[in-house]
Amino acid sequence: MPQAEHLTRSIPRMLEQEGTSYSFEFFPPKDDAGEQTLWDAIRHLERIRPTFVSVTYGAGGSTRDRTVRITSRIAHETTLTPMAHLTCVGSSVAELRQVVGEYAGAGIHNVLALRGDPPGGPGTVWTPHPEGLNHADELVALVRSLGDFTVGVAAFPDGHPESAGLDEDADVLVRKADAGARFAVTQFVFDADSYVRLRDRVVARGRDLPIIPGLMPVTSFTQVRRMAEMSGTPLPDAVVARLEAVADDPRAIREVGVQIATELAQRLLAEGSPGLHFYTMNRSPATLEVYDNLGLG
Repeated sequence: MPQAEHLTRSIPRMLEQEGTSYSFEFFPPKDDAGEQTLWDAIRHLERIRPTFVSVTYGAGGSTRDRTVRITSRIAHETTLTPMAHLTCVGSSVAELRQVVGEYAGAGIHNVLALRGDPPGGPGTVWTPHPEGLNHADELVALVRSLGDFTVGVAAFPDGHPESAGLDEDADVLVRKADAGARFAVTQFVFDADSYVRLRDRVVARGRDLPIIPGLMPVTSFTQVRRMAEMSGTPLPDAVVARLEAVADDPRAIREVGVQIATELAQRLLAEGSPGLHFYTMNRSPATLEVYDNLGLG
């Protein structure tokens, strides 16, 4: 029996054929109540027919099994095209092969290959698994060797925490492309200029790699600050000032967060970004508001 079309479509081909992409990212919930919240968000977002959706790994690869299960459920129980996450953290090559096999068994063809954060958490020294891989380009090559997969990678417009600068970040993206990566998705950004600088550096190195910027509509100032610190993504002063001005009003925080995300999305699209990747925090309303504000609803 042929596989459903939503599983066989490759993300870069959709970017070429369908124009601007809109995609959504979820994280694996910790319990059944969280999983119900996640599925409510997935069903709400399914109605606007996003280009693809993805489910992350937890810190240190801690939710790998749940991630694989939820991604497989999306493949079989929805009309959405799933992008599977895979990280090097805490996994031997044999274990990575097993996870890729599980994705293949679910009919999933698009994989985001990531080195991942150090096992000790952000800010600690990266230590590979003794029988694992050390860099994302090695993981890209492994996945490509195991079947008919379209592989994407991460990009860091504000600089990877371990990088010496944007030139090194661009060089790393080029190595990933040379290993077989076909597209990239960025860490969440709050500064369009940072995205443009990284993209232009990759283009200057002769690589036509679509780089999709990540957006996270702010609904909690405390949460976004903590995530920014963990990821090494600085919050621009102008963004901080707008959020601090309404810090004591949760409803206003959300409204300003949606405004900021809408303005950033408009600028990124005007700069020619191939799409927008929304970090939803497993809830759909704020993301849908930004989507509607862009005149897409």
